Amino acid sequence: MKRKTLRAALLLLLAMSALLLWNKPEARQVISSTEGILRLHIKANSDSDWDQQTKRMVRDALLPLFSACGSYEEARAYVLAHGQEVQQTCEAVLARRGETYGASLLLGKQTFPDRVYADTLYPAGTYDALEVVLGEGGGHNWWCVLFPPLCLVTEEGEPVDLDALSFESDVLALLKAAFPGWFQ
Repeated sequence: MKRKTLRAALLLLLAMSALLLWNKPEARQVISSTEGILRLHIKANSDSDWDQQTKRMVRDALLPLFSACGSYEEARAYVLAHGQEVQQTCEAVLARRGETYGASLLLGKQTFPDRVYADTLYPAGTYDALEVVLGEGGGHNWWCVLFPPLCLVTEEGEPVDLDALSFESDVLALLKAAFPGWFQ
């Protein structure tokens, strides 16, 4: 009897593992070229909670500046034509926070790791990017794709971690309902 129960449990575990892997979200598309993509890269002054919060506040102040850009060319032209306004926006946030360090901007090529946004993989490579360095730039950074617009932020102002989104199988939900003690 114990052998049959163990065998059934192992079979069920194998089936559930297969279902979970089958429902794993993956990139459905892979961009073929880094051309026409403008990324935003913000480096915090340090890893202190204060500086990390400051970085997020700068991000929240910058993103609306680019909301009207309808193309890569428009986003890049906006940075070139309004770089001083972009920098002043950063420094206004720093001043409100009582920071004495400044912000520097650099529009150029940068190397980024693999990243999935929505269902599209942006592979590791060199992209055009607007880099914003706050103070020493020694803290954790934040990046997104400015154009096409993929800078996803929640209502609380935190970036949406697309890798942390979870999906649940309907079959798994039925198994949980049928065997509630097995899924604690």
